[in-house]
Amino acid sequence: MEGYKRWIRRNKEYVHSMESLANGLTWLLPERFSASEIGPEAVTAILGMITTVNEHIIDQVPVSIAQSSSSSLFPWSLCVSVIKDAETLIEVAAEHYYGAEKKWNFIAVTEAAKVLVRLALFRDSGYKMLLQGGETPNKKMDTSALNSNQGLRMGLNSGTHSRAGGAQGYYAQDPRNLEGRAISALSRFGESARMVSDPAWLKRLQHHQAMTAEPPTSVVKKPTLYSILSERGLSGGLFLIQEVLHITRPLIYVLLIRKYGTRSWKPWVLSLAVDLTGAGILSQILCVRHQRREGHLLSNLEKNEVSRRKLLWALYLMRDPFFSTYTKERLERTEKLLEPIPVIGFLTAKLVELVIGAQSRYTYMAGS
Repeated sequence: MEGYKRWIRRNKEYVHSMESLANGLTWLLPERFSASEIGPEAVTAILGMITTVNEHIIDQVPVSIAQSSSSSLFPWSLCVSVIKDAETLIEVAAEHYYGAEKKWNFIAVTEAAKVLVRLALFRDSGYKMLLQGGETPNKKMDTSALNSNQGLRMGLNSGTHSRAGGAQGYYAQDPRNLEGRAISALSRFGESARMVSDPAWLKRLQHHQAMTAEPPTSVVKKPTLYSILSERGLSGGLFLIQEVLHITRPLIYVLLIRKYGTRSWKPWVLSLAVDLTGAGILSQILCVRHQRREGHLLSNLEKNEVSRRKLLWALYLMRDPFFSTYTKERLERTEKLLEPIPVIGFLTAKLVELVIGAQSRYTYMAGS
């Protein structure tokens, strides 16, 4: 396994190219959106899992003992990615063997598994905002640790020079001391001989060891529910509520579909209401913090995540009953309008076919 990891890290560009090509070709597999779709989806799911594992190997970096003790070693993000890779295959197989109605039981189990993993990741990360549904770690650069690390390296380098220079200066400061001048000359000769005799690989090794030397760091305690509520008060509690709403929204939507069906507006409206409620709570928290000039504002990654979540609201246009009532009619009208045009008409027809086929799968339009 270690050999495979080393090969993946050495050839990551080649691995990325091959994975992109293979994933693109899966859309050209025959019977992609037909009744016998299990085979193509199985291939897609396997390729997705392999890609996820390879990305996890590439992103892995060695961590120190102090870092490993302060962070969980369980790959929650990898679990989320693997579940997302397999969920479409689960949906297709459930519909093929159990029917369109009972497939929602399996989809609900899949969504429940994602909720549990994401809640565990949310707790393990110190209750930080989940990025990309938990697939991307939410890590902030610790500038104090970085500065102390740089200061230690500078101290090591300056200490080395000061010890050598100090010895020379101590003995050479009195020109009348013949013994001191002799010792100083021998010290300079020894330093020159050591620089000449040291091979290049040894110099690189010493430089690498000096640059990677880490100061003794204290284990940073992760925030707990009590600490967040006590330090941030109501805004901290509201942040936890909106994040839990975002995590559980897909499961709530699936359970409502399981009860009322895809033709009912209740799942669609209530799911949108949950999204809007969570976004409204977060917006209100940020406004209050900005007015009070408080800390704990969003990082750039978290701001991008908020924008991404709002863009996912566009998927409500592709979910039933809104899609079958409004969107599908507009797509078919556009297809008929552009059909006489030779090339554009053909491409539009294929695009509409892909969109309608993808919309028939919950997992393609779930945004979870």
